[in-house]
Amino acid sequence: MIFVDVAIIILLFTIFAFSHTWLASLNIKRALVEKIGIKIAFYRLFYNVSSIVLFLFFYTLAPKPDVVVYDLHFPFDIITFALQVLSLVGLWWATLPINLEEFAGTAQIGRYMRGEYKVDELDEKQNLKIGGAFKLVRHPIYLFSILFLGFRPTMNLFYLVMFICVVIYFYIGSIYEERKLVELFGDEYKKYQKIVPRMIPMKFKTKDAQLNES
Repeated sequence: MIFVDVAIIILLFTIFAFSHTWLASLNIKRALVEKIGIKIAFYRLFYNVSSIVLFLFFYTLAPKPDVVVYDLHFPFDIITFALQVLSLVGLWWATLPINLEEFAGTAQIGRYMRGEYKVDELDEKQNLKIGGAFKLVRHPIYLFSILFLGFRPTMNLFYLVMFICVVIYFYIGSIYEERKLVELFGDEYKKYQKIVPRMIPMKFKTKDAQLNES
């Protein structure tokens, strides 16, 4: 039964991941613009809320096998918890260059209500971010989210399967996300890709030097 439970968890997460990625695609947003025009300003908020609802729905449906993979004891539990806190600080650092109102979708609605929304923004005003944590890796939010989720003093089977699914999804999602960014920013983003690694930080000094020179 454990293998069946694991298969169901993976299937449910895959359905969620596919729908989440599909709804975020430029093709879907452009098709919506043709139908609803400037009201695309409301899409970002709809996307975020629907994603939360879908995730909670699939989470509730998923079986949760009562199997403990590991349970760390002192001092390893304290060390792991400390690393989790540090990764949370890193996640906060990664969000600093991001306009959280734009990310949530409320800024778009505000511009729409003021008559300032531009339909070519689709559902979000995109800016190329290469400062702060974005000098470390191209997807620092994914990196620190993975670290935060992975550093756990106690790990059960359900959480481990979900964690592996999240890591795979973040990596695959970053590929699709970067295709959109290349389309939006062209050679500027391609240059950034060559300088900064995707999600595993490497050669910090060399990267920073190159970024400062660009």
